[in-house]
Amino acid sequence: MVASQQPPPSRPDERVYWRRRAVAAIVSLALLALLIAALSSHGGSAHSATTAAHARVAPKHTPAEELASMRAAEEKAIDHVLSYTPAITAGGSHGNEVALTFDDGPGPYTQQLVGVLNRYHVHATFFAIGEEERYFSPGTSLELRSGDVVGDHTETHPMMASLSTHDQYEELFEQIARIELLGGPRPRLFRPPYGSFDATTFKLLHKLHLLMVLWSTDTDDYTLPGIGAIEQSALAGAHPGAIILMHDAGGDRSETIAALPTIIEGLRKKGLRAVTVPRLMLDDPPPPGQPLPTSLAGD
Repeated sequence: MVASQQPPPSRPDERVYWRRRAVAAIVSLALLALLIAALSSHGGSAHSATTAAHARVAPKHTPAEELASMRAAEEKAIDHVLSYTPAITAGGSHGNEVALTFDDGPGPYTQQLVGVLNRYHVHATFFAIGEEERYFSPGTSLELRSGDVVGDHTETHPMMASLSTHDQYEELFEQIARIELLGGPRPRLFRPPYGSFDATTFKLLHKLHLLMVLWSTDTDDYTLPGIGAIEQSALAGAHPGAIILMHDAGGDRSETIAALPTIIEGLRKKGLRAVTVPRLMLDDPPPPGQPLPTSLAGD
């Protein structure tokens, strides 16, 4: 009888070999899974940390962007005031702001006067004469760089009510063109020389989107009354919403320059802040329903 044949048993060392290979493969797969999980977790944490860091640091506006935003708001404020009146003599009375304004420049004293304003960190509104830019434009350029506002005071400083429609338009538009050529924004404010204007003036101002700015306080500094008299006039007429008239050209303005520090300090002691006319229109505009001003020149 022949015994049935069976496969020979595996050798002990071969079984151990294959068992170790299987264990090694399982361990390798487990380590690979852990490594993938760790990398995913680290990447997610880094991404979350980066996202959180960006969320914590809000984007900041540059000074130029902040200035552009403020100028846009002031433009809208002027448009708003123009929607109910073509002319103002003051702002409202609910704030703590006054507007310092200077006429007849630029001139030989303009840069020195702007220097005083800059030392006190004060911005003002200058109503410039176009033809003076041929000689003293550095004064206007300094005003613009300093953050001051430049308005229209005509091309040649005439009595507007005595001019034809065409001539009045030329007086207004030529000054605007000169300021734009200097790199300044298009003027939105107009002050009539000698306070002279008529119905034609109002029609042209409407066409050119200009707000007429008169004043509530006249220091009469052009008469050279003395430093003390200029200081007293300015501070006596200083109240919320006041628009104070002074000059940076048209004669010797050394008294006005000397009076400025006391005027600014006096305003601050009264709790008042000097601003530009556009800023006053933004923060504390005059209320609607005010009577329309009449020509101060008696035209």
